Amino acid sequence: MESNAIKAFVGLIGLGYWGKNLLRNFYELNVLHSACDSDVELLSQKKEQYPTVHCTTSFKELLHNPEIKAIAIATPAVTHYKLIKESLLAGKDVFVEKPLALTVVEGEELARLAMREKRILMVGHILAYHPAVKKLKELISSGDLGKIQYIYSNRLNIGKLRTEENILWSFAPHDISVMLMLIDEEPVNVRASGEDYINRGIYDTTMTTLEFKNGVKGHIFVSWLHPFKEQKLVVIGSKAMAVFDDVSEEKLFIYPHKIEWKDGKIPVAQKAEYQVVPVDSKEPLKLELNHFVECVLKRENPLTDGYEALRVLKVLELAETSLSSQRLLVTNYSSSINPCFIHETACIDEGVIIGDGTKIWHFSHILKNSRTGNNCIIGQNVTIGPDVEIGNRCKIQNNVSVYKGVILEDDVFCGPSCVFTNVYNPRTFIERKHEFLPTIVRNGATIGANATIVSGTTIGKYAMIGAGAVVKTDIPDYAIVVGVPAKQIGWACKCGTTLKFNNKDTVCNYCGSQYTEENHTLSIIKETI
Repeated sequence: MESNAIKAFVGLIGLGYWGKNLLRNFYELNVLHSACDSDVELLSQKKEQYPTVHCTTSFKELLHNPEIKAIAIATPAVTHYKLIKESLLAGKDVFVEKPLALTVVEGEELARLAMREKRILMVGHILAYHPAVKKLKELISSGDLGKIQYIYSNRLNIGKLRTEENILWSFAPHDISVMLMLIDEEPVNVRASGEDYINRGIYDTTMTTLEFKNGVKGHIFVSWLHPFKEQKLVVIGSKAMAVFDDVSEEKLFIYPHKIEWKDGKIPVAQKAEYQVVPVDSKEPLKLELNHFVECVLKRENPLTDGYEALRVLKVLELAETSLSSQRLLVTNYSSSINPCFIHETACIDEGVIIGDGTKIWHFSHILKNSRTGNNCIIGQNVTIGPDVEIGNRCKIQNNVSVYKGVILEDDVFCGPSCVFTNVYNPRTFIERKHEFLPTIVRNGATIGANATIVSGTTIGKYAMIGAGAVVKTDIPDYAIVVGVPAKQIGWACKCGTTLKFNNKDTVCNYCGSQYTEENHTLSIIKETI
């Protein structure tokens, strides 16, 4: 690709832990137009390194700039869904670091949206572009390793300990992606176990087992509590064994060991010297991002598009559910540090995880594979699930049903008898479970008594939905809405107090937080709580 002749067209958001590597590579490919981050000091540093790159703290600026044709996202995983959706709807192609989203429902919506908008959506499963992994795939396909018996991978390190996601979501997507590519099948069974040694509820070590229809098994061990860095993937075949060692200078090795049968009854291992398999030494990230650039320019579908990412996301969800089932076995023990409370009349299905300190009251039902965060209060006659995610410290009052497709983030308040829907046009005689629309209620939002939230909407953080309101469209952060259909009548402080403005600025009378309003958006100057 003659990148020198291409006008810069990529806008990058997120310049931190991994984003700095995207910044360097897009810059070297001569396609980086703008870089965005909320850290002003970091932006200033990067501007000195890359003086020709426009730097900004405004993501909206990237979306509204017609010269920017593609958005690259290297922000925390919890932000991916929102940023990808906004970018696609703004007519931008998207490259996003793994994972695509945090739920299969969100991932499916994004993949369909990209197809509908005729946009490129590519996910950063970097090992799919690694020369050694590509060579390994060739060895398997050619039969040089014989019949594949099992694959295992170790991705271990001591370093950055995350709190926004566990080790399964942080490390395992790489190895899941590779195994699905090498075996060219989706698993028929997924099991996972793990431990949370550092932060309770955040797994720092997991072991995941994938079973495939052709009899192959995959084992994925990931941990950020390990004395040294190790990134190995081992393929065991009937003719030979292959090792991909991403930490080693030589990346790919063949061990032509054989199993001989003495007297036809006793297996004996016949060891042989390993052989180094020569592979291209090009940087995998550069190859990956170059692939994205070419896909954008030629309008070709990426190797790791939204639907390939969905395959990985489905395995992650199954593994997370397996971990959750393990967690359920311990949270009800009286010896738990902060045990949950489940009233004797409540019904808890299999595969459910109940967070520490959560209270579930009379006649409530938590359906299979749902999970609540820590210190939630679930009132009487509440139904949750199946497959619903509830964040930490949520309060769900009496007679509320939270159906599949609904996600409540942390500190959400659901007033008595408020309603969530999950199908826009239900009929009793037409099955529409595949048409469930995702509904997301962001951190700290309040939904008043008897309000109705129509499926497919997003309630912004700290928004205030009035009692009896019917919400049919997305609600901005901090907005106060009332009526049928719901319309915005003002802004709420993080503490819940209605804000009164003097021109465009305001100070909350209750907590002293400061905000400014511009272009129908509330921005924070200073929050005190």
